Amino acid sequence: MIVPYAVGGSTDVLARGLAEQLRRDLGQAVLVENKPGANTAVGAQITATAAPDGYTLLICTGSTVVTNPMLYPKLAYDPGRDLAPISLIAGTPLVVAVNPKLAVYSLADLIGLAKAQPGRLNYASTGAGSMVHLATLFLEASAGIDMTHIPYNGSSQAIIATIAGDVQIIVDSIGSSLPQIKAGKLRAIAVTTRERLKVLPEVPTVAESGFPSFDVSAWYGIMAPAKTPPEIITRIHSTISKVLVDKAFREQFEALGLMVPVPIGIQAYREYIRAESEKWGPIIKAKKIGLE
Repeated sequence: MIVPYAVGGSTDVLARGLAEQLRRDLGQAVLVENKPGANTAVGAQITATAAPDGYTLLICTGSTVVTNPMLYPKLAYDPGRDLAPISLIAGTPLVVAVNPKLAVYSLADLIGLAKAQPGRLNYASTGAGSMVHLATLFLEASAGIDMTHIPYNGSSQAIIATIAGDVQIIVDSIGSSLPQIKAGKLRAIAVTTRERLKVLPEVPTVAESGFPSFDVSAWYGIMAPAKTPPEIITRIHSTISKVLVDKAFREQFEALGLMVPVPIGIQAYREYIRAESEKWGPIIKAKKIGLE
C-alpha cells in the first residue's frame, strides 16, 4: 500500500490501520510504503506504473486525482487513464491552527494581523497545490489577506515547523493536528466544516466566524493501477467495505476526528471524484494557480 506522504501524518496513520484490517481479512501481509513528494505525484506515479495484479494499492487524496491534473501541466500520470478507483475510505475536516506564541486567539485576530502585516505571516502546508494549500488560499481569498506559503512534504513536517515557530500558521487535517492541539503545542482558532467538531466543540467554524459559504474537507480513497482485473477490484472493494462498517475501526479513527463514511459503490466513488473536480476547478482557475 503506497502512502504518498511522509511517516506520521494522518494519511500514514489511516493507511496502517487499514492495512492491519486488510491483513486479517485477506489472510496475507499488507505492507505500507511511504513515498512522499511532488504533492502525492511520486506515489501516484509508482502505482500507475506497477503491475495491475492487485498487489499494489495507493491511498490517494483529492490532490492525487482531482487537483494535480489541474495544477501540473507536465504531470507524469493521468488519474483517469492510469488509476482505477476502488473505494472512498475517509474524510477529514481541516483546522486552522497557530503557534501558541502568536497573539492570535480567533480567526478575526488572524485576519486583523495579516491585514496589518501583508505577506509577513508564514503558513505551512503539505505541499504546493495540496488540498490544505488550496483551503488556505480559499481562506485568504475569502478574507482578503495575503500570507506567505511554506510547503512541506507531509503533515508531520508541517506541524513540527509550526510548533518550532518556523511558520506561524497551519491549516491541516484534524487527524494530524489534534494531538498537538490537545497538548497545547498548537492553538486551534477555527475548523473548516460547516458544523463544529465533536472533538473540538469549543472551536468555532470558519463559516460562523464571518464566512458562511466556507465549507472544506479533505478526503482519502484507495486506487489501483489501471487495467487491474475487475474481479480483483471488486474483491478489494468488498473487503474494504467490511472494514468501514467495523465498529472498532470506525471508533479508532472517529476519535482522531476522521469521518469514516458508509461504504459506497465504485461508480459512486467515480462520481464523487467528478463532483470534487467541478468544485475545485473554478477556484484554481480564478486564482490562476499553476505548478511546474
